[in-house]
Amino acid sequence: MNKKLIKPIKRLSLRDEVYQTLKKSIINMELEPNERLNDKELAQQFGISRTPVREALKRLEDEGLIESLPGSSTRVAPLKPEEAKHAFVVIAALHALATQLAGSLITERHIDELERSNHELKLAIDEGDIAGAIAADEAFHKVFLNLAGNPEISLALERISPKIQRLEMAQFTAVRGRGSTERHQEIICAFKEGNHERAARLVEENWLSLGELLTEE
Repeated sequence: MNKKLIKPIKRLSLRDEVYQTLKKSIINMELEPNERLNDKELAQQFGISRTPVREALKRLEDEGLIESLPGSSTRVAPLKPEEAKHAFVVIAALHALATQLAGSLITERHIDELERSNHELKLAIDEGDIAGAIAADEAFHKVFLNLAGNPEISLALERISPKIQRLEMAQFTAVRGRGSTERHQEIICAFKEGNHERAARLVEENWLSLGELLTEE
């Protein structure tokens, strides 16, 4: 078989597009916990057949973002603080590892990126912009993930992070957010001092403390 003749199937790209759209809506709480989902109605809204919608829903179910109920009913998964608590432990360790791998590669340009992201985080918090605050926080940690150059870390985080991102959207407060900016500044200072091990430890503590705040009873 001539492999050059094999082209991406458009149906797969449709599935991925539906998946990304629904995933974003679930994380942003536009589709609320326990909200019912109907593949026929979704297909009509997207203007496509039901097959890519069903494939996208199956992928979201595998990731724990939606649930299938008895009677062929599907809903957005409820928020599960206990499940998120376990996820935070793994996420903290992965981010700490990425920071450790990135340590010796941090330059002044990267320090500037970290400070800019932390400044944007503070502005978003002051304005009550939850989505903007979460995006700025992701940009901050993305510096380490990109420098680490380990795709397995990014893939693992991509699968696990949605379980905590919904909780962040639901329980975000300005007080908690300001605590994050202060911890980020400590991480930046550790890098400026050349103490990469401390920076990695602070990153792990940052995620664990956020997990404790968001999953406390």
